[in-house]
Amino acid sequence: QAQLVESGGGLVQTGGSLRLSCTASGRVFIGDAMGWFRQPPGKQREFVADISYHNLSFSVANSVNGRFTIFRNDAKNTVYLQMNDLKPEDTAVYFCAACPGHSFTCPETEAEYWGQGTQVTVSS
Repeated sequence: QAQLVESGGGLVQTGGSLRLSCTASGRVFIGDAMGWFRQPPGKQREFVADISYHNLSFSVANSVNGRFTIFRNDAKNTVYLQMNDLKPEDTAVYFCAACPGHSFTCPETEAEYWGQGTQVTVSS
């Protein structure tokens, strides 16, 4: 049974940084795209970033472009989300996802595996 476990969330002040990690167990996703999504309080889940296999390409949402970076270490079966210059509007539960069978992008509708989520709170 494949499992994704996120870590690294927490409380940070505006302008601070956090690095989220998502480690897979039970199977490897080396050939699959993976992604990060978030759900702000009272809102729907939204796309944050995704990354192709072997770090060949990635995309990030306009709202985090220039502040967030996604990368993966397949030797550790882990994908990361480096978040810099955090803002109160980044407050959300952050989820990682895996899209088996998709090599370059990980749309929410194609994600088959999800982590349990990690809370990120940015204070003003």
